[in-house]
Amino acid sequence: MDIFDVFVDMQATGDKIKQLRKQNHYRVFDLANALGLESEQAIYKWQRGQCLPNTDNLVRLSILFGCHIEDILIHNMTTGEDESPLLPFLRAVLSTMIQYGFYILPEKDMISIKLTE
Repeated sequence: MDIFDVFVDMQATGDKIKQLRKQNHYRVFDLANALGLESEQAIYKWQRGQCLPNTDNLVRLSILFGCHIEDILIHNMTTGEDESPLLPFLRAVLSTMIQYGFYILPEKDMISIKLTE
């Protein structure tokens, strides 16, 4: 499968947002307030699969739900396995960055990327 064949499943992602919201005991109103939204309509649209949260709200959702963004976004390559199918692609990107003078600092649940001087 080519990287350009990957797409986000909006309905499955909406279902996942609803599942994570309920697991974390958020009412729609509470989640909207936590995200600084003026109304609950955006959350209902996400949960129905009509649209996706923007990048900022995905980051905020991942913080509120205590998970990774990839745990929220469901795509056609999502599997039940521990390793994401995108991991080989990400490894190649990081390897290329190292070749061009960046270095990777592993941190808890994330990495920092710095340019060597």
